[in-house]
Amino acid sequence: MKPDNVLKIAGLKVAYGGIKAVKGIDLEVNRGELVTLIGANGAGKTTTLKAITGTLPPCKVEGTVSYLGQPLNANKSFKLVEQKLAMVPEGRGVFTRMTIHENLLMGAYTRNDKAGIDADIEKWYAVFPRLKERAGQLAGTLSGGEQQMLAMARALMCHPTLLLLDEPSMGLAPIMVEKIFEVIRDVSGQGITVLLVEQNAKLALQAAHRAYVMESGAITMTGNAQDMLHDPRVQAAYLGE
Repeated sequence: MKPDNVLKIAGLKVAYGGIKAVKGIDLEVNRGELVTLIGANGAGKTTTLKAITGTLPPCKVEGTVSYLGQPLNANKSFKLVEQKLAMVPEGRGVFTRMTIHENLLMGAYTRNDKAGIDADIEKWYAVFPRLKERAGQLAGTLSGGEQQMLAMARALMCHPTLLLLDEPSMGLAPIMVEKIFEVIRDVSGQGITVLLVEQNAKLALQAAHRAYVMESGAITMTGNAQDMLHDPRVQAAYLGE
């Protein structure tokens, strides 16, 4: 394995009964990269992320998933945050009956540097002023876009080496999508390694270094994201051009 490999997936297969959701894919993300996995709804993108984090429902999984050179297959998903692997799940997954402030503290539960945690909370309040205005509000009362901001800030509180993002733009107003992608680019610029699963192929390719296209559980294309943005096949299938 190359020393700069943060995530490496080899021969991953996931089957629910007779349904093959993921059909033997290979994928890697190197240190400091923003890699996107694009494809239509139902292509197997979320299943791939859940295989990485060990959060799949009972099913047959084959192949290997390595993080920083160590196999993840046997790990408990709750241990991943201690290893600085964080995920922002599809649907946001905020703690609805906790305040914004409490949600952010939960993101830092593996840390004990109180001054650093407080500084990070202020940092994310500066990035997302709307969260600061509502710091004492229950997360369940926020709009979808505000919950997405909170889910991202909470995941970043553990100072992840690898951040997994599952459909961060889904169901958001265009202005909110713009803000979320601005933050994704900024996070990548800080050197955090990111794997972004996204249906908005154009925004994802504009933000990413490299990209994989997934169709019906298989990787059908991979390459430089800018090149793929101008690839006629990608334009026809995903960019409406």
